[in-house]
Amino acid sequence: MSDVSFHSEQTNFSVSNESRITDWLTSVCQKEGKTLGEISIIFCSDDYLLEVNKKHLNHDYYTDIITFDYSEGKDVSGDLFISIDRVSENAKNFVVPIFDEVHRIIVHGTLHLIGYTDKETHAKKQMTAKEDFYLSLRSF
Repeated sequence: MSDVSFHSEQTNFSVSNESRITDWLTSVCQKEGKTLGEISIIFCSDDYLLEVNKKHLNHDYYTDIITFDYSEGKDVSGDLFISIDRVSENAKNFVVPIFDEVHRIIVHGTLHLIGYTDKETHAKKQMTAKEDFYLSLRSF
């Protein structure tokens, strides 16, 4: 069963194209040889995500996304906690529309659930290339 659910914590941010995002993520997973399982996308404030970061990862800093991976086998599942404050700041810094940056962060988290990492320089370059590729396939 594939399902993407959208939630908000300490922010009024929401997306209006949930079904298109779900279809897009289904396609991303298929192209990677995986199946979309259940993904929860939680849009939140910097402060909310900072608390998640402290509580679950013992990190005391702001970040744009924290991904909790529940994938099993070929099924891609997990929680994507996304700070709209950080994403907004990134969009301003990169001079891109906020929804483009939101989509980049969503696919970034999905790629983590698929198994990609971004800790080493070559892995980060590969992940950025994958993000760019999948962003180019959006039809919305």
